[in-house]
Amino acid sequence: MFTALGHVAVRRRRIIVGLSVVFVAVAAALGLGLFDRLAGGGFDDPASESSAAAELMSDTFKTGSPNLVLLVDTDSARATDATDPTKLVDAPTVEAAGTALVEQLKARPDVAEVVSYWALGKVAPLRSDAGTTALVVVRTTGQDDATEQVDAVAEAVTGDRGPITVTASGQGPVFSAISTTIQDDLASAEAIAVPLTVILLVIVFGGLIAAGLPLVVGMMSVMGTFLTLWIITQFTDVSIFSINLVTALGLGLAVDYSLFVVSRFREELAAGRDPHAAVVRTVETAGRTIAVSALTVGISLSALLVFPLYFLRSFAYAGIGVTLVSAAASLLTLPALLAMLGTRVDSLRVLKKRTPSPTHDGFWHRTAVFVMKRPVVIGGAVVVLLLFLGAPFLNVVFGTPDERVLPASNEARIATERLRGEFSSNEAQAFPVIAENASGGDAATDATAKQLSTIDSVARVDAATGRYIEGQLVLGPDPSLAGFRAPNGIGGEAVRFSVVTTINPNSPEGEAQLANVRGLQYPAGDVVVGGNSARLVDTKAAITARLPWAVGIIALATFILLFLMFGSVVVPLKAIVLNLLSLSATFGAMVWIFQEGHFSGLLGFTPTGLTDTTTPILMFCVAFGLSMDYEVFLLSRIKEEHDRTGDNTASVAIGLEKTGSIVTAAAMLLAITFLATGTSDVTFIKLFGIGLTLAVLMDATLVRGLLVPAFMKLAGEANWWAPRWMRPIHDCFGFSEHAPDPTDEDDAVAADRELVSASG
Repeated sequence: MFTALGHVAVRRRRIIVGLSVVFVAVAAALGLGLFDRLAGGGFDDPASESSAAAELMSDTFKTGSPNLVLLVDTDSARATDATDPTKLVDAPTVEAAGTALVEQLKARPDVAEVVSYWALGKVAPLRSDAGTTALVVVRTTGQDDATEQVDAVAEAVTGDRGPITVTASGQGPVFSAISTTIQDDLASAEAIAVPLTVILLVIVFGGLIAAGLPLVVGMMSVMGTFLTLWIITQFTDVSIFSINLVTALGLGLAVDYSLFVVSRFREELAAGRDPHAAVVRTVETAGRTIAVSALTVGISLSALLVFPLYFLRSFAYAGIGVTLVSAAASLLTLPALLAMLGTRVDSLRVLKKRTPSPTHDGFWHRTAVFVMKRPVVIGGAVVVLLLFLGAPFLNVVFGTPDERVLPASNEARIATERLRGEFSSNEAQAFPVIAENASGGDAATDATAKQLSTIDSVARVDAATGRYIEGQLVLGPDPSLAGFRAPNGIGGEAVRFSVVTTINPNSPEGEAQLANVRGLQYPAGDVVVGGNSARLVDTKAAITARLPWAVGIIALATFILLFLMFGSVVVPLKAIVLNLLSLSATFGAMVWIFQEGHFSGLLGFTPTGLTDTTTPILMFCVAFGLSMDYEVFLLSRIKEEHDRTGDNTASVAIGLEKTGSIVTAAAMLLAITFLATGTSDVTFIKLFGIGLTLAVLMDATLVRGLLVPAFMKLAGEANWWAPRWMRPIHDCFGFSEHAPDPTDEDDAVAADRELVSASG
């Protein structure tokens, strides 16, 4: 198949290049409209109790959790002496201005619900401890993360309003700030990554023409994936956060695959083939490797589809799309361009062409020989080091992102942090408790509200029968509470309770409080609980339940692909184990740096003592796929040499030498794209970029340069063993990079093999 594909690339080269240009133009025209269709949420399990509560709030009660909290400051809110009664929130002029603000909000069509300190009878939880700031809690129309409505409302009412100053805080402004920051960071990351990538490509390839080829493939990959995601958004939600993977992985895989193809093409030209024959040979050898690599990366990312969170599923859409487009461009467009360029691929050189070192005298060859002389010592030391680096992950504490993922100077973060520090309750994090089929009437509702208000760290409970603090009714029912009961659609009545907490819901304390709320029996009947603590617990449960399936898919698919390529059961098992070792070190560094806060000042983030629940899963799938990418590149050349020579030790050294500089350059270039993503001002995007940078560099150095040669030396010919009953399967369905080559083994390679065998 790949031989035929190579011939197509040569014979139809102009048509392929022309169609590629048209594809990029169409993809750019449609795909750039993607950004207006991306969503900012996706962290919830649609089948969970917390999602059921949110659905009841929306469908039955026509409302939801507050997504905008306005801080209303008096003139003395920032003063050291706030004792002047005319400057407190109870002053007549302040109350009048606050009431006017509420009336303005109620008149807006994009505001569904408004609750204020003054309208609730001046209850203490809605007033700051100093008495100089009051709260107005707003629910806009649309979803919880409806940033357009939140932004419009905030812009209309914030700022100086005579005796008061209004500032926006809460979930909506934080979501909006995160989305805006990520879009700005994406442009900044590209401004960093692209120039550095171009410089390194020129250094690696030595000439402008060759260096430009990966950029062509990268542009096709990114624009093609934008088009793919634009199509997907017509049918389902796609998270804005996945765009970071498109740009980083699109450019990274384009560089990886282009390096491999162009290097092999140059190698075939140097062996004496004419350009067209060299293209065919390149596709039938390197093409196989790229196809298997793309399948491996794509399958690793497809494991994200088993999770119900569309945040994770979005990365699967983005990752699979960019991998397939990159592979297609590398297998069709790039060979067609090489067929058109021929020997001119090395024109416009800016660096002197280096004379290749003899195969047995290169750095990576010497490294492999050195390791294979002492495989137990070196391999054992590396394993111990990786396990040591991974140990901090044993202390991981999972949570969900909050305002602290934003820079400390961000206005939405500052305002939201004031809610924690200046108020005795956390109005922005009030969560619903809903009895869908309530029983017992007002008496049961009253008793349930009292019971909820006595739970530890509950500041207030609002219900249809009034407002409750510490088991006592402090304010009777008013018109604003009429919406706390509604017909349930099955002939009964649903009632809801709004529980205001004093603690951070994204914390172990918040989880403990949720367990208390969910664990009680209530007079009003069975309840469902929503809010951020419920989302965190339900998300962790959903991920935990599906994690074995994701890991199983990755492991099984990787094993099958590598077996079909190499005909061995040992090589796939070795690859999986070594990749897990490498990833354990990455996860350990992730906890040590971001959860525990080491280097937080240098990297510019605020440690929270928590690790985002979804990030390890995401990083595992992406990093595992990329690790297998390099593994396939290396093992394909080792297997090619072993098939030709039958010498395991020599084939390891030669294979590492032939791929060493290519994979090292590819890893450096891929690390640059991820490190540029790591400059983001949003902490979990920074973690994603820096974590994947560490994973790529660790895999390209410790694992590929040391662990692989050590293991393959110890295993010897057993590397290529498979049970007798599996051999016909490989003979029938298997594939490898090693295509039939009429060129006989030359004396230099034979001498090289003998030298390595003697030294091993």
